[in-house]
Amino acid sequence: MPNWGSLPSITGEKVLGVLTPYRVEVVQGNVLTKEMVARVKPGMPKAQVRDLLGSPLLTDVFHESRWDYPFTIRRQGAPLQQRLVVAIFDGDNLKSLDVPADLPTEIDFVASVNTFKPSGKQPKLELSEAERSALPPPKRSAEAAPTAAAEGPAPGRTYPPLDAKLGAGS
Repeated sequence: MPNWGSLPSITGEKVLGVLTPYRVEVVQGNVLTKEMVARVKPGMPKAQVRDLLGSPLLTDVFHESRWDYPFTIRRQGAPLQQRLVVAIFDGDNLKSLDVPADLPTEIDFVASVNTFKPSGKQPKLELSEAERSALPPPKRSAEAAPTAAAEGPAPGRTYPPLDAKLGAGS
């Protein structure tokens, strides 16, 4: 009979001293980057701020002039990321935007959450001007070409008038 008292128990991050349990990634809030926040200027209406930054996660009925954009990401093996961007309004126009100093750029944010680390050269995502000019011209679409229906029926085809058929059956 096995001695169950001698088996290690759950301690810290390990189960039975060997296994690490899977922890679900928790992402909450609005991802905002320096580029997104740079487009927002004081004096913009609420609708325009919502278009640029997205809907705020928190709006308070008692403080309608404040929108909170919190962001939290908790991942296994990575440090906790927490940020809070606060938009303050004066009536319908943006008065100020409180942005944390550690707000990442889009490239920095993607690098911080990317679990796939390619071992080689990064793929090229855009064509150069020389490569664009070397591409064949686009083919004309069917909409641009004249259609036979616009020119009338094909030669040799004739169709009886609709009213002639209706009159014969009555």
